[in-house]
Amino acid sequence: MAAPVAVVLVHGLWMTGLEMGLLRRRLRRCGFRVYRFHYRSLREGVPAAAHALRRFLDRLPEPTVHFVAHSLGGLVVRRLLHEAPMSRVGRVVTLGTPHVGCSVAARLGHARWGRRLLGAGYSEGLDGRAPPWTRAHPLGSIAGTRPVGIGRLLADLPRPHDGTVAVAETRLPGADHWTVHTSHTGLLLSGEVARQTCRYLNSGAFSAD
Repeated sequence: MAAPVAVVLVHGLWMTGLEMGLLRRRLRRCGFRVYRFHYRSLREGVPAAAHALRRFLDRLPEPTVHFVAHSLGGLVVRRLLHEAPMSRVGRVVTLGTPHVGCSVAARLGHARWGRRLLGAGYSEGLDGRAPPWTRAHPLGSIAGTRPVGIGRLLADLPRPHDGTVAVAETRLPGADHWTVHTSHTGLLLSGEVARQTCRYLNSGAFSAD
């Protein structure tokens, strides 16, 4: 009997991970053992969150661990694997992660109230200063194309976008890419996103079938 494979869910800004509950149940139905990692997205910067994620990972018993991360959470995973590549880590799927910086965050970052709203996640993350992706682990990036969200009111987002993050901001050299017609938050609720995530974690590729 094959050893169980773990999936760690990493939430985004202003979230706790509880909003990933539906995705968690769908991944369980794919046969994965799913864990929720929580960090204080407003108080902890990306490097500190990555360090905490490393400690969390060290406590898991499974020999293989995948990551599924939403928005800022994808930058936390990137930081972790840049600083400490691990052989037990398999594949990574990011959902709406602004891998090359976030224009909405950049707009908010110009104002004091905006920086408070973004918290510690802005520096070395949403500001576009994430570490380079070494391609040591396969990464698939899923982006939303339904332009519904407060972000479109705060910045002139290039189309297509998910209401918060532009599709172009989710592209990362060396990573696979897929789009789904849903909003930024809708990425966590979409059945199509869950199916593509399961496919990528199992095979290392997205599929139109």
